[in-house]
Amino acid sequence: MSEQTKPTNTVDEQEKNCDTPQQQIVDMGSSVVTNQHGTIHCLTIIGQIEGHMVLPPNTKSTKYEHVMPLLASLEESDDIDGLLLLLNTVGGDIEAGLGIAEMIAGMTTPTVTLVLGGGHSIGVPLAVSGQVTMIVPSASMTIHPVRMSGTVIAAPQSYRYFERLQERIVKFVAGHSRISEEKFRKLMLSSGDMANDVGSVVYGEQAVELGIIDRIGTLRDALSCLYDMIGHRKQQA
Repeated sequence: MSEQTKPTNTVDEQEKNCDTPQQQIVDMGSSVVTNQHGTIHCLTIIGQIEGHMVLPPNTKSTKYEHVMPLLASLEESDDIDGLLLLLNTVGGDIEAGLGIAEMIAGMTTPTVTLVLGGGHSIGVPLAVSGQVTMIVPSASMTIHPVRMSGTVIAAPQSYRYFERLQERIVKFVAGHSRISEEKFRKLMLSSGDMANDVGSVVYGEQAVELGIIDRIGTLRDALSCLYDMIGHRKQQA
């Protein structure tokens, strides 16, 4: 009897050998595209920004331990010409969000942020962290004071910590946008815009008028801007 030929690829092996770009979208919410303008890395920041506590599996989240090393590798990569960040986030862990925002703001790689749906709470610093920032007309941004859930020690030191943390957010946003610290604090402490809290909800065109975001734009606008930035950088090289 002749020996049966063993299949060259099992189902498991086929799964392991699936297209890397597709798997990257599943694992990281990111993709890399190369065209005549250059190579662009598209990264999504969605759901809730996860900090030191792991969120439930049914919660969409962006994990800082994934995003931070990815941003560092993109900054050092000779293969990536530009970074497009798509934001639709409800906020989340303040220090994790600020850490990601600081990394984006410190990159030399051409970077454009585009707010789609919402850029709420700690999503505001993330939205303003790009070299050029855009928002679609239908998107919204919620600006409110620092809040913390769970057990909190009711001591003066805790309230001072909240104040200092809030000032870090105010200074970052004002330092990376056209809005002043005073105006941003007023939006943060407004009492007539939210039913069960103080703060403000601003929408696309209003966010631009206030100076939080640079301009109104769609995906095509964000890509065109990024291509121009890449072209300008190549001319200077």
